[in-house]
Amino acid sequence: MNIHTIADHLNSLADNSDTGMSFDCQPISGEVDVLQITILGREELPVFVSVTDDQILCISYLWGADEVKTDSVGAMHESMLEMNIPMPLSSFSKVGDKYVIFGALSINSSFDDIEHELTVLSNNALEVIDDMSEYLV
Repeated sequence: MNIHTIADHLNSLADNSDTGMSFDCQPISGEVDVLQITILGREELPVFVSVTDDQILCISYLWGADEVKTDSVGAMHESMLEMNIPMPLSSFSKVGDKYVIFGALSINSSFDDIEHELTVLSNNALEVIDDMSEYLV
């Protein structure tokens, strides 16, 4: 499994995906190859996928640290921790100065599993942004 096989599969689905989502995949070359996946209608929240020997990692960037109300950081972190377990297939992290939501799959996951994870992660990202809006400027 690599980003190119994932891209080929998702791009070939068109309107025939099990989740009802349409995907647009763009490989990004670098030290670690990354696949940028845009779900049509959600272009502002792409999911970035990388594949290692052990896992498939899916990340969506939510907001920058500079977008959090200064006096709300602690309360936001508390809310994120409380939301982490009941939120299926996704967890929070911070990469540099950006808050992210991510999920990981086995390298042996099926294409259906990958499509499902991408859809759930995208749905969760939208929900989190809505739920955390009171902490953002």
